Amino acid sequence: MEKNIESHLIEKRVFRPSREFGKNARIKSLAQYRKMYRESIRSPDRFWAREAKELIWHRSWKKVLDWKAPFAKWFVGGQLNLSENCLDRHLAGPRRNKAAIIWEGEPGEKRTLTYQQLHREVCRFANVLKRNKIRKGDRVIIYLPTTPEAAIAMLACARIGAVHSVVFGGFSADSIRDRIADSGATALITADGSYRRGTIVPLKNNVDHALSGGTSVERVIVFRRAGNEIHMEEGRDLWWHRELQYVDANCEPVPVDSEHPLFILYTSGSTGKPKGILHTTAGYLLGIYATTKYVFDIRDEDLFWCTADVGWVTGHSYVVYGPLSLGATTLMYEGAPNWPEPDRFWRIIEDYRVTILYTAPTAIRAFVRWGDNWVKKHDLSSLRLLGSVGEPINPEAWMWYHKTIGGGRCPVVDTWWQTETGSILITPLPGAIPTKPGSATLPFFGVDAAVVDESGEEVGANVGGKLIIRKPWPSMLRTIYGDRERYRKQYWSEFKGRYLTGDGARRDADGYFWIVGRIDDVLNVAGHRLGTSEIESALVAHAHVAEAAVVGRPDEMKGQAVVAFVTLKGSVAPSTGLKAELLDHVSEHIGAIAKPDEVRFAEALPKTRSGKIMRRLLKEIASGKTVTGDTTTLEDFSVLAKLSEEEVSSGTRERKISLSGL
Repeated sequence: MEKNIESHLIEKRVFRPSREFGKNARIKSLAQYRKMYRESIRSPDRFWAREAKELIWHRSWKKVLDWKAPFAKWFVGGQLNLSENCLDRHLAGPRRNKAAIIWEGEPGEKRTLTYQQLHREVCRFANVLKRNKIRKGDRVIIYLPTTPEAAIAMLACARIGAVHSVVFGGFSADSIRDRIADSGATALITADGSYRRGTIVPLKNNVDHALSGGTSVERVIVFRRAGNEIHMEEGRDLWWHRELQYVDANCEPVPVDSEHPLFILYTSGSTGKPKGILHTTAGYLLGIYATTKYVFDIRDEDLFWCTADVGWVTGHSYVVYGPLSLGATTLMYEGAPNWPEPDRFWRIIEDYRVTILYTAPTAIRAFVRWGDNWVKKHDLSSLRLLGSVGEPINPEAWMWYHKTIGGGRCPVVDTWWQTETGSILITPLPGAIPTKPGSATLPFFGVDAAVVDESGEEVGANVGGKLIIRKPWPSMLRTIYGDRERYRKQYWSEFKGRYLTGDGARRDADGYFWIVGRIDDVLNVAGHRLGTSEIESALVAHAHVAEAAVVGRPDEMKGQAVVAFVTLKGSVAPSTGLKAELLDHVSEHIGAIAKPDEVRFAEALPKTRSGKIMRRLLKEIASGKTVTGDTTTLEDFSVLAKLSEEEVSSGTRERKISLSGL
């Protein structure tokens, strides 16, 4: 049997909810959380039925849950419409004139849509879809920038029961083609182009390449965004604005079954074949409704800004559907966080008086590297709550976020969840749960999470293992689209009837969860299984380090050697002395076993446009392999080129890195 993942980094700082925040919060104390959590685990049908009654139903359900592992049906027999729950329900009262979406484009354009205006635009575009013979159950690809039109297209599909599949605007023509082939989509919604760092991304041109050679797509609807020159294929391509001339704004929401497919969202799969995560209507809606309500403690007066792109699940759940289902105002921003300068986010927060900010640890670490002076130029006093999403946040980045952005007064909700889970599963509740920098803390209502060893037995406090979920939850994925066996094998076969998250974790003596990274990223060093996130956290805790990524490379003696890629703060210069200092720092914080065999200084790390570090590329560079595979999502190709050049010129090994395709 393999050894458990070792966990050595201990964090002792604790931040309790302020009395003022707790007094006004929905969940006001740890005791209240524990009481509700116990009910949600012991009597899940009663708990979720009570929550679900806050939604608008056309027909009530007969049974809350039908569970035949690994397949779940929630609210069996019920009928509802997600678009109606996000729009129509808010039109009877004063919210009809409240801002639903506030948008800013990268060049600086501003738009506001009230709930009444958004409802009108969604109804009009839903009629455009119907005019083009798109019906309930049809699959529609959405390949748009983060503009209100992306939300309008998603809500319009939901309104008529069509199944949307949003493709991230940074993906290539090949990625679009693969998703069309797997989903059997008959329509595609795109834009002429989008803006990114001052340049135009040719979205429609990518679509044309994807459709060359023939696909199932019969209609392409094009939104005019950037004004760049494009080709319009007669008989297939239609302008969004022209199609609106032929329709009115009356479109009744189509009631759909609780388990009717809502969207397919593709994630990377180890086989190379796109993996379409299928989410259905009622359970997903309830999951994002409940988490938006309780985790962000959202209020009518809040301006909620989730910085994710709509192409990711975070954009689905917490840019569009979650805030709108609660009648909140959601902010959308199209461009990069450092365009034209590194204070774009802080200027937006000041200009619009944002109250809740939900962003990624990778973005936070980039802000640290760019320096506090950019932050100090702006008044961030409107903020009352901060959130983190996407990957584990190291304690020092958490502390910087809390102090520098939140002024020490804003609770930080460090959330753990996945595309597959649909909504947040492990998280603090800001008025109730004390936080520890770097910990996602405790499970959300109805989430039975555990850390287990290789045989599936729950491990003790501060012992690393595999994170599993032992009971079904409403927003869980229902299957992998078109491949039920792959769904069963990938997520449910290792521990029968239990969902394998793919993440390593430990649970401390207080029951708090600490995510230590993907199981695939665990390093086997001289018989020790080490999570990369703890080594990265130790490195970033050093005063001169802004960001770090740790990977393994094959080593004859130890199995794997630890290679750390490090970016430094501000004007700090790389040196041999600093390398030695960092090695000692890791040894002191974790232990000698975790000390990197190699530290490489880098101006920047290779990241996707969403901010995720592309560790696969770093592994290949560290191992001296040719950089292969799809690099089209890479934000800045020069980063990879510089890393590879440094590898070749270092003289430490005779290696040649191929940059073909860049």
